[in-house]
Amino acid sequence: MKRQAKRTPIIIVSLLIVVGVIVYISPGVGKELDSYKGVAVYGNGLIVARSFGMNFSDDGCYFGQRWQCVEYVKRFYFQAKNHKMPEVYGNAKDFFDYSISHGERNENRGLVQYYNGNDVPTQADDVLVFTDRAYGHVAVVTGVGEGYIEVIRQNMRGKVREQIPIKEENGDFFVGEEREPAGWLRFEG
Repeated sequence: MKRQAKRTPIIIVSLLIVVGVIVYISPGVGKELDSYKGVAVYGNGLIVARSFGMNFSDDGCYFGQRWQCVEYVKRFYFQAKNHKMPEVYGNAKDFFDYSISHGERNENRGLVQYYNGNDVPTQADDVLVFTDRAYGHVAVVTGVGEGYIEVIRQNMRGKVREQIPIKEENGDFFVGEEREPAGWLRFEG
């Protein structure tokens, strides 16, 4: 009986180590999950807060930590729009600057900023910016349908694409229901 009691903690500790290694290694990390306009979305595994090192373009443009949401947005704008964002650091929520008025240029991103609930609807390639969590979240709008927009993003545990409700009231556009973005950024060349 004593021999069995001594083995139980060893088995439990061994099992915890194996589970820990599996979670730490996270299957699917770096695997291409989808793409939009030829720019791949990569898996970040099971631990969304984990990053896998810095990612740079061949000419040294810093995209962000692999395979976080910010990294995808900056890489998308670089590869699909030939746009380098002036501010190279920051979390997703830092993409939206509340000191900038609706329709003015956000110099840190080199993009025009629009507030959710105003007169400018989202369009394809806009960056949707959520500021409601510790680090926020960003996604690229891939299309606009009747009553929804579709986005693509990295680092959402396999939910690469999502349709988000949009409604118009008195000429103003409101994106989201359960989770609402602060607004969106647009490349206007």
